[in-house]
Amino acid sequence: MTPSAQEHTPAADPVSDVAADTGQGAESSGRKRPKPGERRVQILQALAAMLEQPGGERVTTAALAARLDVSEAALYRHFASKAQMFEGLIEFIEQSVFGLVNQLGEREPDGLARSRKLVTLLLQFGERNPGMARVMVGDALVYENERLQQRMNLFFDKIESALRQNLRESGVLAAAATPTVDAQASASAVTAFCVGRLQRFARSEFKRSPCEHLEHSLGMLLPAQRL
Repeated sequence: MTPSAQEHTPAADPVSDVAADTGQGAESSGRKRPKPGERRVQILQALAAMLEQPGGERVTTAALAARLDVSEAALYRHFASKAQMFEGLIEFIEQSVFGLVNQLGEREPDGLARSRKLVTLLLQFGERNPGMARVMVGDALVYENERLQQRMNLFFDKIESALRQNLRESGVLAAAATPTVDAQASASAVTAFCVGRLQRFARSEFKRSPCEHLEHSLGMLLPAQRL
């Protein structure tokens, strides 16, 4: 069974069940202030929630501060820049997805099955975290610091590398004539498929599921006869 990204989401993650009450007014009222680290999480929760809104407008620190009912200066007490806020979201994506990928490596001995499950968990993660999907495909990073897009490019390079390793292993076991070349070509095509599905999901304002007809697509991209 494919692991569920939702099952492994940290209790204080910045995307799942974004709280309606984000401690608004705590900076200026007499209400209890958040514990150390809680405000950082609240900021990331709010940023992720704003990225889920239709229209895809660029998120400004002014709008983010207004959502949290704090000053912009209060945001910068926790993050040196907006780029650091986005890096916090990217770190969550990396930790969540690669944590699941590592679990697959431990639980699934077959390289082809592992590849199919990797694609499934990646697309499921994007579907369950729409704001993160916009970050993953770069839509939310337009006009932001260039290093953010470079980091997401590296994320998909690592996904492709994991697929390549899995498929080469499968090809060797199946006594393929050119397992390394075949694995490189297939991993590249499958990674492009994943990016395209997530991009369509984000640009359809989250109406087109990235997992649409997924089993059929995987049957063409990663056919069982590789086994």
